[in-house]
Amino acid sequence: MHLALYTPTLGYYNAGTQKFGSGGDFITAPEISPLYSYCLAEFCHEVLKTLQNGDILEIGAGSGQMAADILIHLSTLKKLPCHYFILEISADLKARQQEKILALCPEFIDRVQWLERLPDFPFTGIILANEVIDAMPVHGFQITSQGIQELGVIEKNQNVLSSLYHPTKIPKLNELFLSRSWQEGYSSEINLSISPWVHSISDILAKGILLLIDYGFPRNEYYHPDRNMGTLMCHYQHRAHTDPFLFPGLQDITAHVDFTSLAEAALKSGLDLLGYTTQAAFLLSLGLLDFTTKICVENSENKKIQLKLNSSIQTLTSPSEMGELFKVMALGRGIEQELLGFNLLDRTYTL
Repeated sequence: MHLALYTPTLGYYNAGTQKFGSGGDFITAPEISPLYSYCLAEFCHEVLKTLQNGDILEIGAGSGQMAADILIHLSTLKKLPCHYFILEISADLKARQQEKILALCPEFIDRVQWLERLPDFPFTGIILANEVIDAMPVHGFQITSQGIQELGVIEKNQNVLSSLYHPTKIPKLNELFLSRSWQEGYSSEINLSISPWVHSISDILAKGILLLIDYGFPRNEYYHPDRNMGTLMCHYQHRAHTDPFLFPGLQDITAHVDFTSLAEAALKSGLDLLGYTTQAAFLLSLGLLDFTTKICVENSENKKIQLKLNSSIQTLTSPSEMGELFKVMALGRGIEQELLGFNLLDRTYTL
């Protein structure tokens, strides 16, 4: 999975193809409506008010749409960050992000700095990770009569890849197996990168918040006996399927997020769990409907704009679309205030 996604020039995220939007393979929330990013900007605004010289760091900025929209809205609120850092390992995506920001808000381009790794200085501010964890490589496993076995990859015939289960040597997989009761044939995944990744964020976060937005579940739901085929999905030209060998390097490969693992990793690395809720509750508590009403009033004669706006809100908040499947988690250090975005619905008890 790591090779298919991140091999230089050949991996999915390092190759020069369009990935986001109608002309790519999938659409993320910032591409659906700028109101999504405006709500994030409202969240950033409240936090930045309490921090002196706070910055924003976006990890994996996609097309650059979210960064541009956040900067535009923070400008209207008169609370631009000192710097807007973007951590991007793909040269192709970096170029696309620069092009997007120059097209939408060139006046802010001097505030934006691109990084290839986490800062090597103490960071104060907000770290945004929108659909980052789902793109981390995972280990697949299956319950067999011999116990838990790990999913591997073999070359079945010349240039034909196939899967093969073999005894695992990963302690965490054995621990997971011993802690649950699964029927033979049960398959799923485990993300072993979460703990070291969160620890690396903790190492640089002097004061501020790590805001995570992704699709996933608490552990009891993630590994529910009825979810017996796992969550691994591939995306190619807006079609979803489960075969990671179909177009290696040309398709996205993702897995849902175990948010309990994120919370555990945060607490072990010295971060505080500040909030956990659904995307719908998060956006609504940050004024999504107020933005919608304002735009509808301003475009009262334009039914096309109103219909498009209503469709976008439906996609972002409906339980049958992104509203319930996507979750929002805030982790932080040195933050005392109650956070906007988590006051409408608290789901921390499910972790």
